[in-house]
Amino acid sequence: MSTHSVIGVMHGDKCKAVYCHWDGYLEHNGDLLLKHYDSAKANHLVSLGSISSLGHSVVANCDYHCIDTPERGVTVFFGRDRGDTDQEYQVFDSDQEMFDYYEENFYYVMKDGVWYFSNGFHGWMTLESALKTANETA
Repeated sequence: MSTHSVIGVMHGDKCKAVYCHWDGYLEHNGDLLLKHYDSAKANHLVSLGSISSLGHSVVANCDYHCIDTPERGVTVFFGRDRGDTDQEYQVFDSDQEMFDYYEENFYYVMKDGVWYFSNGFHGWMTLESALKTANETA
């Protein structure tokens, strides 16, 4: 069973966001985003559209990388790696608009170089704080 999430990047008051199908929970996608995605890399990630599974990199270093034969650690995109259409990022005017559109379990947004986390019900907290809290309660 998959754990869906949304990954976004703020540009002023607008949020560019994509759907991610697998492993959206804090200890996987949250940890990867915090450890491997700075602002530039987060923008590149979102620009490539909806995601099947998040890896620590968006760049494939081999010719065989696709949804059926992914390169280890490389993000798999529905458009680039599976050939699906209509997988581009969405643009939202508010976090509520994003929550209403996606209705997923976990939301991650990069704003001013800092990752934030929300479950859509309890507002935003820094991703670093969310991971720390999750690790303390585990």
